[in-house]
Amino acid sequence: MMKSVLIQSDFQREWIEKLEGKRKAFEDFASSNDQNARFPYENIQWLVDSGYTQLTLPKAYGGQGATIEDMVILQSVLGSIDGATALSIGWHMGLVGELFEKNNWPQDVLDEFAEAVKQGALINRAVSEAETGSPTRGGRPSTNVKLDGEYYVINGVKTFTSMSRGLTHVIVAAYIPEREKVGFFYMPTDIEGLEIADNWDMMGMRATESHDLILNNVRVHQKYLVEIKGEGKPYQNGWILHIPSAYLGIAQAARDYAIDFAKSYSPNSIEGTIGELPVVQQNIGKMETKLLTARHLLWSTAKAYQHLNDESISNETSASKVVVMNEGLDVVDLAMRIVGAKSLEMNRPLQLYYRDMRAGLHNPPMEDMAYTTIARQTLQ
Repeated sequence: MMKSVLIQSDFQREWIEKLEGKRKAFEDFASSNDQNARFPYENIQWLVDSGYTQLTLPKAYGGQGATIEDMVILQSVLGSIDGATALSIGWHMGLVGELFEKNNWPQDVLDEFAEAVKQGALINRAVSEAETGSPTRGGRPSTNVKLDGEYYVINGVKTFTSMSRGLTHVIVAAYIPEREKVGFFYMPTDIEGLEIADNWDMMGMRATESHDLILNNVRVHQKYLVEIKGEGKPYQNGWILHIPSAYLGIAQAARDYAIDFAKSYSPNSIEGTIGELPVVQQNIGKMETKLLTARHLLWSTAKAYQHLNDESISNETSASKVVVMNEGLDVVDLAMRIVGAKSLEMNRPLQLYYRDMRAGLHNPPMEDMAYTTIARQTLQ
């Protein structure tokens, strides 16, 4: 069981127990899913069937009304069980929370989406492109649309579409020439003209199956143009904290494995276990301190967001991802040093934790942009 979880409510306790009850089953799939770059279908289906994917849907729409703090804690636990599952479902969890908190969509479409979530829908944004890189850097999408009567016709290719094989719905970013703006279009993934490429071949987060999304003359009714970039009230999106939450869980898993190894491994060159060696204890102390640093910044930021929900904690939101990633990478490195050469064995999970943690560097916000955002906010 994941250690050092600061349970704040019966709701969190209930769901932590449910997730822990699936730990062995999820972990049993992790290695083969990684090796075969296979999406964790069984894990995701359980999360849908159990009601987990409805947690961040507000109670007013029939969901559980989970807070950002709830999501961060539960996603951290799930990340300690299987990082690819946590990151995949995290995009859905965070996006559902964000959309209903912002409340910028037309009400009838928002109502329609809420019903879909209650029926097991899974959603993610499709915004990245090979030509533009991360959309957070401001590049204009090459994906384009043209209005044909009551329908928009969309053409383009989206990259890094996490959970592509499991998605039922997607929000696609595309450039609208007549408006000279970027629009976001809500659509089901079984719509005519939408295809999923089979081209995800990465070193880390292999089981997310983040294939390209190909749109060939996809026709979307104009009412499903749900957002225009730059329009609407300013919004500080704390739900993006689902990303560092998953990676905090991976770091925790690496720590737990190293601790168990240190307490049990006893080579015949020493008396007792390696956990009694000063050098190992130093690494354990460093590892624990880094985890404490990352955990408390992330969780305190989530708690503050619930009470403030404004620009006053934008620095904490940006810093949380950077701190979790840098401290988490160090934790995995220290764990591998404790375990030694055995940490590189493919039948041990540390090499998987290492590769998956590295992938997190390329999830938003990227480190340089986070520091720039923090600097600008500070200079104001």
